[in-house]
Amino acid sequence: MAEGRVGFELVSPERLLLSEDVEMVVVPGAEGDFGVLPRHTPMISIVRPGVIRVFENGAVKESIFVAGGFAEVTPERCTVLADLAMPVGEIDRAATEQQLKDAREDLADAKDDQARKVAEKAVAVAEAMLQAGQA
Repeated sequence: MAEGRVGFELVSPERLLLSEDVEMVVVPGAEGDFGVLPRHTPMISIVRPGVIRVFENGAVKESIFVAGGFAEVTPERCTVLADLAMPVGEIDRAATEQQLKDAREDLADAKDDQARKVAEKAVAVAEAMLQAGQA
């Protein structure tokens, strides 16, 4: 790895989406976005639905929507295990609006806590996906 770079891997259940050395990566953590640079303090974080931003030369090189997951950070590397991940440019607004409508209906119809939690997560993911697509 080159000096001043941090290894970044983004993995979804289907495949390895990205594996490269980058200048910086910003991850949507459960307690707020966090940036990872070389020599970062080790940590593990839950990843909330949002956009991972990969930086090169001080600018965003890639924006990738993630539906949630976990991140592990070491001084040399950041690994994100995502529930679902896709480039922001591939978000289909009409399909996502329909997913949000369906999720809100499921939430209104939820009969127990488990069904409510599943529907709440689906609403949060669809809302974050719509917001990512507008940015």
